[in-house]
Amino acid sequence: MAELVAVLATTHHPFFYKTSLLPPDNAPPFAAEWVRKVERYRQTLTKMHPDVLVMIGSDHFHQLWLDNMPQFLIGKAPFYDGNYYNEQREFGLPRLRFRGNEELSAYLLREGIDRGFDLAFSNELRVDHSITCPIFTVRPQNDLPIVPVYTNIFAPPLPRPERFVKLGQTLRELIDEWPARLRVAVIGTGHLSLELGGPRQFGPHGPDPEFDARAVEWIANGDIDGCLANVTLDSLHAPGNATHGFMDFMLMMGVAGYNKADYADNLDLFHTMEAYFTWYPNGEDA
Repeated sequence: MAELVAVLATTHHPFFYKTSLLPPDNAPPFAAEWVRKVERYRQTLTKMHPDVLVMIGSDHFHQLWLDNMPQFLIGKAPFYDGNYYNEQREFGLPRLRFRGNEELSAYLLREGIDRGFDLAFSNELRVDHSITCPIFTVRPQNDLPIVPVYTNIFAPPLPRPERFVKLGQTLRELIDEWPARLRVAVIGTGHLSLELGGPRQFGPHGPDPEFDARAVEWIANGDIDGCLANVTLDSLHAPGNATHGFMDFMLMMGVAGYNKADYADNLDLFHTMEAYFTWYPNGEDA
């Protein structure tokens, strides 16, 4: 059977890659600490020696649009191109190419449908920075096959937070039951409070530091029930107009279960709070 060796929940700030390449005399004052935190976080994945990565993200209206927006989608291709022209232009992100794992994609699709999720799929998925940014941060050599799982956090009507948690729990069950002797890591990226294009964008902190502090506590403590008791589709409008991306963190809490994170860190950055969490379902020595 497959072994789930690591669960990582992290933010996906598109400016990290470019910032990390700047020489010290041209870098912003927060760059060195940001790079140190990411490099330390990277080790939480590296030491577990995964064979395949299940990547949870959300398309930023690049390939999926309002005329055809699945709630949950699984990539089912042998290869995936990464990053779009505007991401290269605005964020300095290079083009990437990923290997897929068609066997795991087909398994998650079939079994996920049988367990109550009407999953969409794509044989020609091109992923954006919600997938590529965590690769830059925790697996920059890009040497492992991936299975991308996209969620709808942008186009109403959205799935409710409870549905995100349930999908995470279902993915955990399916990976534990996958009849392949491979080491699997699940990496999910979302964000905390976030404002895009609104009056609270690009402030000295995230638009709602109080929400961010509570969110970090919920995630770090594995407090799924406390999170669900306080987070609704309506409530997520208040911390910032793009805060529904927090539901991808909730999905990852579903994967990790009611367990405290084995690793938790964050960085209060301009415009947003960066956050990094890792769980080892079978212990660090697995």
